[in-house]
Amino acid sequence: MNKILIIALAVALALLLVIQLVPQQRSVVTCTCAGTITNIHDIQGSGDKSPLVGDKVTVEAVVVGDFDKTGELGGFFLQEEDRDADSNPNTSEGIFVHAMNATANIEMGELVCLTGTVAEDKGLTEIKSVTKITVCGMVDLPSAVSITLPVDSQDAWEHVEGMRVVFPRKLTVTDTYGLGRYGEVMLANGRLFSPTEVADPGKPAQAVMARNALNHIVLDDGSVAQNPDPIIYPAGGLATNRPLRNGDEAVGVQGVITYSYGEYLIEPTAMPSFLNTNPRPAISPKVVGNLRVASFNVENYFNGDGCGAGFPTARGAATLTDFERQRDKLVKALVGLNADIIGLMEIENDGFGPQSAIYNLVQGLNAAAPIGTSYAYVAPSVDQLGTDKITVALVYRTQTVNTVGDPATMAMNDLPEMNRPPLAQTFVDKASGTELTIVANHFKSKSTSLAHGPDRDQKDGQGCWNSNRTQAATALLKWLATDPTTTDDPDVLIIGDLNCYTHENPITTLTAGGYTDLMSHFSAGPAYTYVYKGEAGALDHALASTSLLSQVKGAAVWHIDADEPSVLGYSSSYKSKEQVESLYRNGPYRASDHDPLIIGIKLK
Repeated sequence: MNKILIIALAVALALLLVIQLVPQQRSVVTCTCAGTITNIHDIQGSGDKSPLVGDKVTVEAVVVGDFDKTGELGGFFLQEEDRDADSNPNTSEGIFVHAMNATANIEMGELVCLTGTVAEDKGLTEIKSVTKITVCGMVDLPSAVSITLPVDSQDAWEHVEGMRVVFPRKLTVTDTYGLGRYGEVMLANGRLFSPTEVADPGKPAQAVMARNALNHIVLDDGSVAQNPDPIIYPAGGLATNRPLRNGDEAVGVQGVITYSYGEYLIEPTAMPSFLNTNPRPAISPKVVGNLRVASFNVENYFNGDGCGAGFPTARGAATLTDFERQRDKLVKALVGLNADIIGLMEIENDGFGPQSAIYNLVQGLNAAAPIGTSYAYVAPSVDQLGTDKITVALVYRTQTVNTVGDPATMAMNDLPEMNRPPLAQTFVDKASGTELTIVANHFKSKSTSLAHGPDRDQKDGQGCWNSNRTQAATALLKWLATDPTTTDDPDVLIIGDLNCYTHENPITTLTAGGYTDLMSHFSAGPAYTYVYKGEAGALDHALASTSLLSQVKGAAVWHIDADEPSVLGYSSSYKSKEQVESLYRNGPYRASDHDPLIIGIKLK
């Protein structure tokens, strides 16, 4: 091979290498649009609503989110090319085009020209009644806006409505309540806690409330379908052995910002990755002590007429099949608690006989308990506790403890309206011969229903019926001071769903009365047993009397329920025929909506 040929080949190889290394630019694409083009930022304006509502406009922009297929959002998102964006950060460069199946060929990255009418739909600015769409060709996607939570204000979302965004940092899953119903997951920068779980009522709680409001975004699934099947999150689809739990993390979150039903959402243009950073606890927490006491809200355990019929009932399972599914899950959780005494809340208030809910549940518990273990329940000498549809109960392991004397409860006229009477029972630890009094409680909920006067929401973070719950706490202290079980034993443990968070008035009333909140005493950070609208907090509590405190050796929460998607519970409602079976597993996870507490005690 001669020298000239060798040089030529070397030059050719060098040129080929240069071509491979230099990024290839798309050819310039132009559109021929009929009429005057209106920029999207002019349509969006700098306020909440478009200044051009009702106007017919022509836009030329890039498709940055395609959701126009059947079952999707009914359109696509357009964003101005970078060169056409204005310099005003208060005007969005993106917009939603309502055009269901307008063209089968709409794709991400296409430059399109279209004509339609500007409208507002439930707070979302959009173009609808599209008369013409011209696809001009593929171009580079406009730049994505990098978002870091918390945002500075709610206006920050309006300023990127319809635009490409990316979240460069890991986000924490903070709510999956809407996952099964709407395909939605709430994400935040770290875990969100209920304001009065971490701050005092009033201005401190209001400050937390304001921060939480700026520190979340809802990840949608790009669909308007209710009860989606499959549920696409996490990757591979939600399953009983592949849950998505609050406290897990998401990376690679990117998509387009939209607005629906009072909430900003991100519609994904790529599947994020979810990290299992909050794995399911396989067993209940170990706590020091030779006596384990638990508190568990069993989420409306109603057993029909007690003979296999009578469904649906006022609350709980709608069918016998669902009830059996509920029972199986709860029994697994109760056995897993390995507790000597268990206080139950939200069990049907239908007495204590063979057809009662408490009889049924303990019967199931005994059938599943390890060999040599049996449970009994406390049966006060009344037909039922109070007049509410739900009540409290006490269950105990007969091998380790026994009851002392008679159970006690409060008279209804000693309680504030709509409160459920507590149930107190003194137990003796068979190993040590020492006694302990357990008081199961369930205070009035935060429901807005019928709230009046001082029980209306005072906007201080404590919700409705706070005055009522505080009165209940005061009445409880007064009653306990009378030694209701007549055992003259100062060792008292208050347990139950008090429907208030740690810094709220009912808890501070009890602590001022000489009881110690054990979750605060033993937890390094904020405790939680419940998640509501993305905020975690402790509605369930255990408080020890002064003499008992030194004998309490530990307290913990078994996080088997509050972090789990509700769609993994027992109910068959809002599920496809296939999901009724595929999303159910006979195990302790999502047996209820509250996590159980476990207290370790070494009686002296």
